[in-house]
Amino acid sequence: MTAGSGVLLVLLSLSGALRAHEDLTARETCKAGFSEEGYTALISPDILQGERLLKVEFSSCLGSQGMQYETNSLDFKVGADGTVYATRELRIPSEQVAFTVTARDRRTAEQWDAVVRLLVAQTRSSHPGHKRGKKKDVTLDPSQPPRDTLLPWPPHQRSGGLRRQKRDWVIPPINVPENSRGPFPQQLVRIRSDKDNDIPIRYSITGVGADQPPMEVFSIDSMSGRMYVTRPMDREERASYHLRAHAVDMNGNKVENPIDLYIYVIDMNDNRPEFLNQVYNGSVDEGSKPGTYVMTVTANDADDSTTANGMVRYRIVTQTPQSPSQNMFTINSETGDIVTVAAGLDREKVQQYTVIVQATDMEGNLNYGLSNTATAIITVTDVNDNPPEFTTSTFAGEVPENRVETVVANLTVMDRDQPHSANWNAVYRIISGDPSGHFSVRTDPVTNEGMVTVVKAADYELNRAFMLTVMVSNQAALASGIQMSFQSTAGVTISVTDINEAPYFPSNHKLIRLEEGVPAGTALTTFSAMDPDRFMQQAVRYSKLSDPANWLHINASNGQITTAAVLDRESLYIRNNVYEATFLAADNGIPPASGTGTLQIYLIDINDNAPELLPKEAQICEKPGLNAINITAADADVDPNVGPYVFELPFVPATVRKNWTITRLNGDYAQLSLRILYLEAGMYDVPITVTDSGNPPLSNTSIIKVKVCPCDENGDCTTVGAVAAAGLGTGAIVAILICIVLLLTMVLLFVVWMKRREKERHTKQLLIDPEDDVRDNILKYDEEGGGEEDQDYDLSQLQQPEALEHVLSKAPGVRRVDERPVGAEPQYPARPVVPHPGDIGDFINEGLRAADHDPTAPPYDSLLVFDYEGSGSTAGSVSSLGSSSSGDQDYDYLNDWGPRFKKLADMYGGGEED
Repeated sequence: MTAGSGVLLVLLSLSGALRAHEDLTARETCKAGFSEEGYTALISPDILQGERLLKVEFSSCLGSQGMQYETNSLDFKVGADGTVYATRELRIPSEQVAFTVTARDRRTAEQWDAVVRLLVAQTRSSHPGHKRGKKKDVTLDPSQPPRDTLLPWPPHQRSGGLRRQKRDWVIPPINVPENSRGPFPQQLVRIRSDKDNDIPIRYSITGVGADQPPMEVFSIDSMSGRMYVTRPMDREERASYHLRAHAVDMNGNKVENPIDLYIYVIDMNDNRPEFLNQVYNGSVDEGSKPGTYVMTVTANDADDSTTANGMVRYRIVTQTPQSPSQNMFTINSETGDIVTVAAGLDREKVQQYTVIVQATDMEGNLNYGLSNTATAIITVTDVNDNPPEFTTSTFAGEVPENRVETVVANLTVMDRDQPHSANWNAVYRIISGDPSGHFSVRTDPVTNEGMVTVVKAADYELNRAFMLTVMVSNQAALASGIQMSFQSTAGVTISVTDINEAPYFPSNHKLIRLEEGVPAGTALTTFSAMDPDRFMQQAVRYSKLSDPANWLHINASNGQITTAAVLDRESLYIRNNVYEATFLAADNGIPPASGTGTLQIYLIDINDNAPELLPKEAQICEKPGLNAINITAADADVDPNVGPYVFELPFVPATVRKNWTITRLNGDYAQLSLRILYLEAGMYDVPITVTDSGNPPLSNTSIIKVKVCPCDENGDCTTVGAVAAAGLGTGAIVAILICIVLLLTMVLLFVVWMKRREKERHTKQLLIDPEDDVRDNILKYDEEGGGEEDQDYDLSQLQQPEALEHVLSKAPGVRRVDERPVGAEPQYPARPVVPHPGDIGDFINEGLRAADHDPTAPPYDSLLVFDYEGSGSTAGSVSSLGSSSSGDQDYDYLNDWGPRFKKLADMYGGGEED
């Protein structure tokens, strides 16, 4: 700074006073966040620990509960109410301190940020050695500028000696009321530098609201430095502006350093409180005590919540219905919590209340504040304060015996609680009169009635009636202090009616044991049934229902069972030594009833089956020592009437024991082998006697067919040997081979004949031979006709049709020989069974006419393509030649045409006929 600089004077004067404003009705939806994007406060350079600096405001749609504040600075913290304070004693060395405050919702993990700037307010002292903390008044000279002028730049020292550099002053914020009516532009302040006494100065401002959106909210006179606001401000749109003032000379050179200007918009009460919802729904249990919480309504005011403009208070305007009291509820004026204030809530009388709630700002002042209303619908929820009660004290029902899953009685109850809820749904319980559990009471889900149902069949002969005691309750327990009613218990009388029951066999299945082979007529047992109808005089008759082998007989009167045939344990009807038969017992009641019983007879085995030799056939080598035949026995009996077996060769004929021998292996097996050194190949019947170990033992002589054959070194029969052993001679073998060859030859000839016949069938002409074709034909003689000039004919007639539509739409005419025309076949007349002689001619004519118009009947009339040699022929069409032979025309000139036309000259030239 130069020595000639003048003394700086600092005067700030706000122009005009705040004016009254009209009420605005701007509405906004709830949006959580800080009330400002940034907060600014003036502080002293020295700060004490715990000193409160400013307060940040945060609006949450769900209330302030669950919000947590944090900062990114260790020197400053934010309390739960939004107050910013110092964590320790500080001295601020710079002009300002900035840090970020974060609000975090612990329930949703959302967070919001705002910037806090602390501006250090500094003043000059009267001398350099002043004590810190003692402020001195600034002495003003007569040349001090007027009070509406702001000199933000410090004065410049005019002496040329050494000086201490002073920092720029920090300007206090400028407050501007919102919604000002003007006139605009409206002057806020004048900014000037003391250098404007020496040189012309140009002033300008930059920042949001000046040269940044929103543009030109503020303007400045570049020559005088007067700063204006150009339109009404809206604090709810933007609450503060940060501008920078610049001073340059006429050449644009900087004269002073830029200075910060902070402009705050003063809030006016121009916003009504807005409820988050127009209708709130809440509930409270009936019978609740006074002071029971019901619900919370919330209204937000867009105005400054730190002033009365944004402080909302609640009150209840009306309550509908006003029963049992007109003041059943009250509301906390600050929090909006609705609670009960009177007793007597009864859902059975009033199920729902409608409460109109009013929210008013200006701390609830109805004269100056703005108001809004919302509707709170409070539903009185049901509690189980009414026990179910039977409509009558006794019920009656009737059930036939042996019947189950039958509803015998319906129990009706009354419950005044909310239908189809746990407080209304009935639960029935039999508390006495049914020790055996014959009945249960089920609840009808629609009517809530109790259905007495038979779950276990009742027996008339044992119980003719039941006296039940049934208690009813709800699914939910009764509310505290509510006692069960004596009408919650009722008696149920159920009568059992007698019906004709079927006889039954006490022992079913009945098992008896006896030896097989007992003779017919033997009494086995008495299989009798019992009739459960003791109070009915009825007779029981017996009959067979199932006797697979027809071995048994039953007495129809007393049920005695005797054998009708010999019982054989080895029969196919026996399973695991047991024979089963089923018998029927029927009474003569009305209607008749019957029951079945099964008799099982366990047959004890006796030795009544001789053993059988196995195998029946075998083969052996013609020389001993190479192999032997293992033999055993099969016995239909069981132990001990089976093995061990004894195998023996009979003495007759003597050749058996001479040629063969038996060697015992164990109790069930033996070996048959040759006794002699060589036996001629062939088939031999060898008798063997087998004896079992029964008591008494049984024997059986069985024949085993043994094939003796030559064997190879491995002991196996050779092929030739096997054939020879089978008893076929060489002649027989040759005859068999010849027969096989003849059979194969006949099969081969038949196949060749079939192939040739198939080939002939394919090569045969489609219709008939040309020689048999009696139609007129054009024959080719090697003459070439009209040539290029012969072109007056339609070639399309010679083409095969490509589509069915073309064929069907084509005029009747010629077609190709090898093509079956496609189209509807005409109906031929039916020949009468016994035609009249006069009708024969008509029938023939009708058939001829149908055949003439049948395009599908062979032979097919058509044009055949022979030769086509292009166009250009001058010859006329041969179609113009007449076929008349009347003789009116002279054909004698044909004789002059040469030998080639001699045939025509003879035919038409007047030659003599043979």
